[in-house]
Amino acid sequence: MRRDVLELRQFYATPLGRAAREMVSRKVLETWGDARDLDVLGLGYATPVLSAIAPAARRVVAAMPAQQGVELWPLEGRNLACLAEEDALPFQNAFFDRILAVHALEESPDPVALLREVWRVLSPTGRVVVVTAARNGLWANAEKTPFGHGRPYTRSQLADLLREAELEPTGWTRALYVPPVSWLAGWAEGFEQAGSRLWPGFAGLVLTEAVKESFAIKARPARARAVVARPALSPLPASRAPVSRAPRRHG
Repeated sequence: MRRDVLELRQFYATPLGRAAREMVSRKVLETWGDARDLDVLGLGYATPVLSAIAPAARRVVAAMPAQQGVELWPLEGRNLACLAEEDALPFQNAFFDRILAVHALEESPDPVALLREVWRVLSPTGRVVVVTAARNGLWANAEKTPFGHGRPYTRSQLADLLREAELEPTGWTRALYVPPVSWLAGWAEGFEQAGSRLWPGFAGLVLTEAVKESFAIKARPARARAVVARPALSPLPASRAPVSRAPRRHG
């Protein structure tokens, strides 16, 4: 069962939520840049991170699963958020240049179906970043945060899942080394710098980038009938050769 959208919004209003938003936004910007003049989709609850991308992007849409609920986003200006069935996104094929999935896979009833929809709406040259709780990180067990619910993933598990949906992983990174304790949120930057060097395997989140798999179309060999020349006059088999008889003489 998915976390309610109100619960997610409340978390990102806390010091720990703000630290998570800052660390993930930094990694996404390092990976994509500012997505200038690109069409961007946020899937799950990605609006805290989308806010860092929206100003430069050509178009930004936040699609939130029906089981989770939707909220008005952004607070000022035209609403860019919509409610969507995660296995039937209301967008045309190959529409988005960038897709960011946050709080999308962990609680999905069918993560492969969700990722296949990502494949469908991603442009041929597009890129997707999937953010999930790391299985061996402290945040996967922090039930007071949204990352402590659903299925956390290892890097290899996430790669296998992406490939099953015909998305090829091209890179990965980790984020959120600060322990999920409220009074430590103010030291999140220090934990991030030290953690990435000293204990990289204990990050709270794993971020994986993937692209569409492309398959070369190969011509299938076809059998050709061999044309065998037949002489104009073919001798009949000996058994079928006519028997010549000498004419009978009458005396």
